[in-house]
Amino acid sequence: MRIDFDPADMSRNEFYKLLTAVVVPRPIAWISTISPDCASTNLAPHSFFSIASVAPPVVQFSSVTRKDTLRNVEATGQFVVNFASEECFEQINDTGTDFPHGVSEFEAAGIESEPSLRVKPLRVAASSVALECEVHTTVGIGDSTVVFGRVVHAVVSQDVLVDGHPEISKLKPLARLGKDEWATIGDVREISRIRHADWQGPAGDR
Repeated sequence: MRIDFDPADMSRNEFYKLLTAVVVPRPIAWISTISPDCASTNLAPHSFFSIASVAPPVVQFSSVTRKDTLRNVEATGQFVVNFASEECFEQINDTGTDFPHGVSEFEAAGIESEPSLRVKPLRVAASSVALECEVHTTVGIGDSTVVFGRVVHAVVSQDVLVDGHPEISKLKPLARLGKDEWATIGDVREISRIRHADWQGPAGDR
């Protein structure tokens, strides 16, 4: 038996909790931005995050309601996606705190930064990967704004590379689940996509 849930009969927060509990795991974009006058830096985790395009390389994240990250992105047209790894678990959570406007999460959470190469926002020094982005476009949907950012530069720590390619066991990504739950990568399974020329029927029939 299944239970029906109608978003029209539920509050915004009730359906939000349902969505974030079933759309899992969600990768985390640990996004750094800078204010238009370059006076303050911002760093915050966003778990509505994915790839939007390969050519050109574009990533996307959603800002639920209007926060400092979105305001800075709209004003400067730039941001950095810092990789969220197990080693930075507590720091990532710390940067989700609702600090007052103008407070730097880098400073408040004691996170070391480093200059970016192509954009003004700082990178997280401890993050193994950083995608430096320029805003491609933004789309408002209800109480959220989807930000599409063209990746203009990527940097990857050699410690997570195997034969020149990022290795999942070394990256150790974090993901968001429902409620206050987070996840690590867990078991990794591999299976090759089957070409039609090699198709031998459904797996259960082979």
